[in-house]
This record gives sequence, C-alpha cells and structure tokens, in this order.
Amino acid sequence: MPHFIIECSDVLLDKHSSEKIMKKVYEAAISSNLFKPEEIKVRIRPYRNFYGTFSPIEFIHVFGNIMEGRNQVQKNTLSKNIVTGLNQLFPEVSIISMNIRDFDRTGYFNKQMLP
Repeated sequence: MPHFIIECSDVLLDKHSSEKIMKKVYEAAISSNLFKPEEIKVRIRPYRNFYGTFSPIEFIHVFGNIMEGRNQVQKNTLSKNIVTGLNQLFPEVSIISMNIRDFDRTGYFNKQMLP
C-alpha cells in the first residue's frame, strides 16, 4: 500500500518509457513522506482504444489508492506533486489529472494477513 495506477493514451509511450513515467510517480509519492518507499506500488495502463469526447487524444490520469487516515491537505499535496511531476515530463499534454481513493481498513485483507 499505496497503489498508483496510471492510465494514459498509448501514444505517450512514444515520448517517454513506461518505466520513466512510473518512476516519476514513485518519486513524487516518496517525496510526500506519507509512505515507506518499499510499500509504494505503481502500475501503468496505456490505452489505444477509448471512446468519448477525447480531444486531444493525449491524456494521463492517476488513480491513487491509499489506506485511510491521511487528511485532505496531505492528499491534495500528494496529488499536486504527482501531477506536477508528470507535467514536467509532458508539458504539451493538456489533460493530466489525479484522484485519491481511501481504502477502508475494515474491508482490506491481503495474503500476509493469513494465519
């Protein structure tokens, strides 16, 4: 925990590698001082096909899934830092956004919690 899922148009991978994009999000998450580096997980989902009013077709949206307990200022700062970092990589992309969703501790379970 936390998990950061980057959704983007696949044409952006022609400009920067998926590793470089994920590293930028990872580094911004570390700089927030909200998480231990070994806990941070980052994934990327490039999309070739999408439907709707996408104009321009270049976009990045990051979904941050974190354990509950951070306040609004911490979450807003984290989002701003990640969007700022991605904007440094892609200043020409007009759609760069992020939102954070809290995991509820009472509904969360993973393999390490098994007896």
